[in-house]
Amino acid sequence: MSVTQEQPVSVKFKGRVIESAYRADLIVEDKVLVELKSVEGILPVHEAQVLSYLKFLRLRVGLLLNFNVPSLRQGIRRFIR
Repeated sequence: MSVTQEQPVSVKFKGRVIESAYRADLIVEDKVLVELKSVEGILPVHEAQVLSYLKFLRLRVGLLLNFNVPSLRQGIRRFIR
């Protein structure tokens, strides 16, 4: 599988392009965004970040992984745009 780390995310705003405005943690096979966190709890801002990255990168599927949980299964959120 091909995995890209720290993929720059460009943002178009009012006709201008801001290169490398953000960095996506991982992109797998140019199809799935994986955003990594280690936080007390997933907040709406984290979910908005994943949805924004999906939009800017023109991807459909995203995973938000929070490693600060007793079981990783509890820390996985899937997004489809």
